[in-house]
Amino acid sequence: MSTDQTPFKQQAAEHAVLTFVRSGMVVGLGTGSTSLFAIRKLGARIQAGSLQDVVGIPSSSESAELARQAGIPLATLENHPQIDLTIDGADEMDPALNLIKGGGGALLREKMLIQASQQFVVIADASKQSSALGSHWPIPLEVIPFGWTSQVHFLEGLGGQPQQRMGADGTPYRTDQGNYILDCAFGPLEDPAKLARLLEARAGIVEHGLFLGLATCAIVAGPAGVQQIDPLRR
Repeated sequence: MSTDQTPFKQQAAEHAVLTFVRSGMVVGLGTGSTSLFAIRKLGARIQAGSLQDVVGIPSSSESAELARQAGIPLATLENHPQIDLTIDGADEMDPALNLIKGGGGALLREKMLIQASQQFVVIADASKQSSALGSHWPIPLEVIPFGWTSQVHFLEGLGGQPQQRMGADGTPYRTDQGNYILDCAFGPLEDPAKLARLLEARAGIVEHGLFLGLATCAIVAGPAGVQQIDPLRR
């Protein structure tokens, strides 16, 4: 994480929590460096008594532990299949608020929470904005370990350059579901929806990191301040 962007991550996250979270809400908790600040701010508001009867549904074991440390009561998607609001970060965001997500390894659960939410507020520093998805970030793909190298050949056939994500200990990174992640660079995407359909049709690819048409709005912070961006309507 670039230390230069850290204050902007915090500004965006805290602004979203202050603006959108109300007492009585079920809140989906994202994963990653920007979501960390949202979780801490939400916990601080609960502990201070400015929010009551709020429960969080974490998208990963990492965000669950952070939420417990922050004093946020936790629930599950099984108990709350309808979520009021999810606040989560993005690795890359285009003008229509289509996203690449999954740098934190929780893309499957993040997408499940977002699809179950009435609102999805993206929080990001201004460096995450891009004219076309794939310009700066590869697309994370969660794949089952069985036959995972066959997915490498499939992705190369689509023009991608997949790399298996490795953990800090030098062994393959494992998601909370025990799956692998392939980070696949495609370059700037002319038609993200077409690529998403091809990936979704492939057996063994559990989920992809293209989050298309899901964001309600984005809170973006940078040198010019904090702004709310609504998706472009076609």
